[in-house]
Amino acid sequence: MTKVTAQMSVSADGFYAGPLFDGDGDWIDSAESAGFFRVTRWVTNAMAWRDRQGFAGGERDANSEVVAESFAAAGAYVMGRRMFDGGEVPWGEVPPFRAPVFVVTHRPRQPLVRDGGTSFTFVTDGVASAVEQARAVAGDRNVAVAGGGSLVRQVLRAGLLDELELHVVPVVLGTGSRLLDADLDLGDKEAIELTPTRVISDPEVTHIRYAVRGRAPLLLDDRGSGGGPTATTN
Repeated sequence: MTKVTAQMSVSADGFYAGPLFDGDGDWIDSAESAGFFRVTRWVTNAMAWRDRQGFAGGERDANSEVVAESFAAAGAYVMGRRMFDGGEVPWGEVPPFRAPVFVVTHRPRQPLVRDGGTSFTFVTDGVASAVEQARAVAGDRNVAVAGGGSLVRQVLRAGLLDELELHVVPVVLGTGSRLLDADLDLGDKEAIELTPTRVISDPEVTHIRYAVRGRAPLLLDDRGSGGGPTATTN
């Protein structure tokens, strides 16, 4: 069955990039990119990622297997317009997706067809529509929410996400773009419950896959009340 999945590399304190780029100067020299490149270093070192981009070299290890698996599992992608705008030129004529990509945007644009099986369709009627269109063409594979972080939160908030994989890098950024923040619009006594289904550890990164169980109320437990040993004082 087709699942809607998302994965993000984050620091130990939950940031997927440095502070949001304000447009002054070159993004590549910004604090946002510095944080982003640090938490995705494990990806660019992986042979599977480099091969997909047409680059030589890289490490053939468990991290590379995680990258290869993610590419193989995706039958279609959903991404945000900011991610597309940042990647359109660097991805070139043969983007790494090799599948239909649905870009959530407020700015209409004609579909863009690239070599290697990648096409970009620009969806202006919301994230739910983009996910639905991606499902329709994913076949027996998954719909992968490619990012960025804001789009992942939108899909999670809407209850459309089945699986979330976090690649936790052992670094503390201290500030930046946090993946799971107040945009999730949770109530004061509400949470989104997750169930860990796989953990792969490596000195560079820990891959934690969660099944998304959905929203649930935060309830008081019974600690300190009845049932247990009682303390007495003299």
